[in-house]
Amino acid sequence: MKKRFFAAALAGMMALSMTSFSASAAENLVFASGGTTGTYYAIGGVLATVLSPLMEDANITVTSTGASKANIQIIDDGDAALGIVQNDVMYYAYTGTDLFDDEEPYDTFAAVLGLYDETVQIITCDDSIKSVADLKGKAVSVGDAGSGVEFNAKQILEAYGLSFDDIKVTNASFGDSADNLKDGKIDAAFIVAGAPTTAVVDLATVKDVHLVELDDEHIGLLQDNYGFYTKTVIPAGTYKGVDEDATTVSVRATIIASTDVEDDIIYNFVKAMFDNKESLVAGHAKFEFLNLEDAVKGISVPFHPGAVRYYEEQNITVE
Repeated sequence: MKKRFFAAALAGMMALSMTSFSASAAENLVFASGGTTGTYYAIGGVLATVLSPLMEDANITVTSTGASKANIQIIDDGDAALGIVQNDVMYYAYTGTDLFDDEEPYDTFAAVLGLYDETVQIITCDDSIKSVADLKGKAVSVGDAGSGVEFNAKQILEAYGLSFDDIKVTNASFGDSADNLKDGKIDAAFIVAGAPTTAVVDLATVKDVHLVELDDEHIGLLQDNYGFYTKTVIPAGTYKGVDEDATTVSVRATIIASTDVEDDIIYNFVKAMFDNKESLVAGHAKFEFLNLEDAVKGISVPFHPGAVRYYEEQNITVE
């Protein structure tokens, strides 16, 4: 178990009266989210607004953070009780690999529920690129250097027998990747985000956009190595000119909790979410994807015992 001061991650936090999240002080649940303009922060705000008046044993307060990696570190430091992360990032933290390969594994958090897909979209304007195998020798944006997207790209290429040595690697944000595709500076880009993604929507207004699909065989190989991926279909019409469904994979935006939070509180938190789904949806469309079956998919770290109890009552098996 790690306990250390993580000043950089806390720099973006709102001024809050923090408490340590021991069993005796777990009623004040700080929710570690993301940047104030992002989806994670908005989701935290809706949870705080809708659920706090309904939960007798806890109050939720959202705070702005550096998102997935920072949220795991903030929970580990005891400065938040809840957070939202990509399920691949939490796997790296739990195993001390990839984004966390220079740190010891984290054991101070547990999964609560998977909320919605963050889809691996391989975007191209070249209709000759139909498979990941076709990326060989091409100029490809793989996200920002050191980002979760970069690891997703490495893993997917690996499933097809390729590596970064087989492509011309470019590191760029989603917006810059879209601009580079528009200008013909790159041939394809990995974008991992909820679909539709604004940068791709904008690109599709000026260029013909194509989605590179993954086939079932290679999805299976990928899942054998990385259990956090789930098969996903991007529906036809998601982007202008994309008239057929496209098969790919997703990681999932997942709510986690400190292992110090009492089981009853997490049980009541999960129950309140499902009992009040309509009110959550009214606050943010991402809550449309909240459902029992998907809540436990793609989770490759232990669940919080309070969440396990709720799922078992609903006849949902938690592995």
